[in-house]
Amino acid sequence: MSNNRENQIGTLGQPWGDIEKAQWFDAQTIKRSYQDEVISKVQALAPAFDVVQYDALAIDKMRYPLFALKSKHWQANKKCVLITGGVHGYETSGVQGALRFLEQQAKSTTSRYGELFNIIVIPCVSPWGYETINRWNHQAIDPNRSFYANSPAQESAAIMTFMQSLAVDIFMHIDLHETTDTDNSVFRPALSARDAIEQKNWNIPDGFYLVGNTANPQPNFQRAIIESVEKVTHIAPADDNGKLIGVTLEQFGVINYAGKELGLCMGLTDAQYTTTTEVYPDSPKVDDENCILAQVAAITAALDYIIAF
Repeated sequence: MSNNRENQIGTLGQPWGDIEKAQWFDAQTIKRSYQDEVISKVQALAPAFDVVQYDALAIDKMRYPLFALKSKHWQANKKCVLITGGVHGYETSGVQGALRFLEQQAKSTTSRYGELFNIIVIPCVSPWGYETINRWNHQAIDPNRSFYANSPAQESAAIMTFMQSLAVDIFMHIDLHETTDTDNSVFRPALSARDAIEQKNWNIPDGFYLVGNTANPQPNFQRAIIESVEKVTHIAPADDNGKLIGVTLEQFGVINYAGKELGLCMGLTDAQYTTTTEVYPDSPKVDDENCILAQVAAITAALDYIIAF
């Protein structure tokens, strides 16, 4: 059992109530700047994209506005694609990868992606989580288990409301994530303490992998992304049991989850093509830049596949 501070909150064997969740919240600290690392980049992209503030987190509406960026030259005959990052705020390369894609790959005047697709990017779904480097939001709720009706997580509910307001059919959705060593050392022990349910640790995969949707796995689509990302960074091998994070491998570098049933962001839409990326930033084989490039490679490979087929 880990000795993390989360395990010192509450009574062993009893789920957290409001008092324990408040104690957990009080222990969190700001570690980086959403303004400097995200908002400033969003604002710099305003000449090339329509920037929409679709909500703001109630915990601090001035500090945590929620932004989406859309293609300026929206055309009804183009396929619509959605890219989300930072659903788990601590997963840095998802946020920065989404922004890098916009900066370097999606401007309509210089990019075939901008010419061929209506693009929607929500780069940082959970800005409080980004600043405090947390998986949960400030109420100790996991936004990536909260994409369902009457969601208790404002981050998740805000996106669902925004996407419904657009009234467009999403053809492809890629959700950018990371799997880190702290999943075992911090976040799963915290989950055990919060819910009073023992959580088994996974073998953290050393490398990039994808999570497809069990209900619509699209294996050829997933394979195309893996083959492209493999040129940028290494793909995670299965563990000794043929699994990644406790799930049986569907193919090299790919597992499947029940997106909608689990309330995952991946299940947000009824897109024909969906996937969740998982970068491993703690590998000695990578650095921050390589992790960002892997996310961008996954996005562009997904779009290239759609263009080809």
